Amino acid sequence: MTTPRTATRAAAPASTLAGPPLSRRGEIVAAALELFATRGYGLTTMADIGERVGMRGPSLYKHVGAKQELLAEIMIGTMDVLLDHQRAAIATTADPREQLRRAAEAHARYHARHRYQAFVGNRELNSLEPAGRAQVLDRRSVYEQRLRALIENGRDVGVFRVASARLASYAILDMGMGVSVWFDPRGENTAEEIAYLHGDFALQIVGCASSAPLTAL
Repeated sequence: MTTPRTATRAAAPASTLAGPPLSRRGEIVAAALELFATRGYGLTTMADIGERVGMRGPSLYKHVGAKQELLAEIMIGTMDVLLDHQRAAIATTADPREQLRRAAEAHARYHARHRYQAFVGNRELNSLEPAGRAQVLDRRSVYEQRLRALIENGRDVGVFRVASARLASYAILDMGMGVSVWFDPRGENTAEEIAYLHGDFALQIVGCASSAPLTAL
């Protein structure tokens, strides 16, 4: 996935969704995520991560072996969540139009709500060691191919009119990833509104009319 442009607004928290209290390991991963997103992987040290969670070297290394381990966990975990959301969205309907809309909505919604994960996932692929990079790339391939298959199916049954399902899938995915760069949760549109519009945009990309009237936002 592509590297995002530099955000022009202050980065939002890694997630706008409240969750249960984190384990000590979870706190370390969350601290690493924030630092990797705001400073970059190369400029973040294990000492920085330990300082963020109030732990010194020996205590920190009881929970995590290396900075690379944290990066791989974050990036692989991000793709696993995206795959789960995509799978769940597609499973809600058998209609090709609605499947594509809901997959595009899930993609945009994730990138609006999880900006740190998106920044790290898009920027730090080359920082991963080969084994971790291969796992991320394999997941990305599945994610794109699943979306492409939706477009091909819709084209085969005459719902979509598109010359290249591959390029259409790339356009939809890149459009959704861009949300993480410019979306501001304090702005005029909510993540849900942005996701709905991206569903409409995806349908337009494949030459299909919106499945519902577009309300001006």
